[in-house]
Amino acid sequence: MSTVILKPEKEKSLLRRHPWIFSGAIQHVDGMLVSGETVDVLSSNRQFLARASFSPHSQIRARVWTFADQIVDKEFFRSRIRSAIQARQESNVERQSNAYRLIYAESDNLPGLIVDRYDDVFVLQSLTAGSEFWKETIADILIEEMGVSTIYERSDADVRELEGLEPKVGILRGNLSSFLFPVTEHGLKFKVNLQSGHKTGFYLDQRVNRLRVRELAKDKDVLDCFCYTGGFTVNALAGGAQSVLSVDSSADALALCKENTNLNDLDLNRQSSLEGDVFHLLRKFRDEGRTFDMIVLDPPKFAPTAAHAARAARGYKDINLLAFKLLRPGGVLVTFSCSGGVDADFFQKIIAGAALDAGVDAQILQYLAQAADHPVALNFPEGAYLKGLICLRK
Repeated sequence: MSTVILKPEKEKSLLRRHPWIFSGAIQHVDGMLVSGETVDVLSSNRQFLARASFSPHSQIRARVWTFADQIVDKEFFRSRIRSAIQARQESNVERQSNAYRLIYAESDNLPGLIVDRYDDVFVLQSLTAGSEFWKETIADILIEEMGVSTIYERSDADVRELEGLEPKVGILRGNLSSFLFPVTEHGLKFKVNLQSGHKTGFYLDQRVNRLRVRELAKDKDVLDCFCYTGGFTVNALAGGAQSVLSVDSSADALALCKENTNLNDLDLNRQSSLEGDVFHLLRKFRDEGRTFDMIVLDPPKFAPTAAHAARAARGYKDINLLAFKLLRPGGVLVTFSCSGGVDADFFQKIIAGAALDAGVDAQILQYLAQAADHPVALNFPEGAYLKGLICLRK
């Protein structure tokens, strides 16, 4: 087996069981390596540290499959997949929804691999050279272990470019009669576009938070910003909201939002949609003197890495400052960041600064995070990307 030799003192993160090895930590590569090939990672004095996949194009040059001296083969991946399945069974996620994350990359010790289940269809994302190398084997195991017949690939995330990989979208196994797929969540119905929807079609990580909005929405006038296909909108209406204004820059998303509202036999007279840039519309609402009892801010990723954090902070502060100004006294702000480059402490400081600049007093009622089917491995804190706050304007 080919080997990767680290520079002196560069094994410390591996001894803490962190699965990433950056290019700058590598002293020497022994062998002509194929992208995604399994390699042994050795310390500078040739002590075995881990077995990893090699990515010649990425700054993260290797990702650890195992810290033990074990063979990485089909049965290795079968064992890891079974472990991920068992973890979802322990969390009872199937009682909440027929759509959930079955495999969450590094957090399930399968770097670069994401598998989401939408009832009897799996959607697979291969994001790294290693997961790409083993993708067909993994697809076979999923069919064998779970008994589903259809796997759809959505390997179209931007991070694949960093791995030297082209985007791939299409059917891996089985067939699909339609890309518009129905799912249920906490008793509500949603149509999900598996082919062109964000991520793998739906924001599965917000499942518990959508239910929390439903619990808080009764009799409130709600503004749902970056509403996408209406996850928070539908839950707010189901919770008895007096009205919901759903805002997004995508006409297609707003059309599906309206369809999902209708799918649940909710009063369409209580829901309205507005297409446009959220930053611009929040300023317009401020200038018009409009106010709301609840505002949901679930923006796209502003900072994929810590290097983008400062710029992202300005964006988060801007929209949250405007939201605080639009909240009526006693109103509730439900605000999120899915940016990996902005940690929870920094996000809270941004929101505190926004409230201060808006001239309002507010308090945190609850901290929010990703659902349990998106677990966070203790040795991989980067897996905790979604953070949220429920704030009460005094």
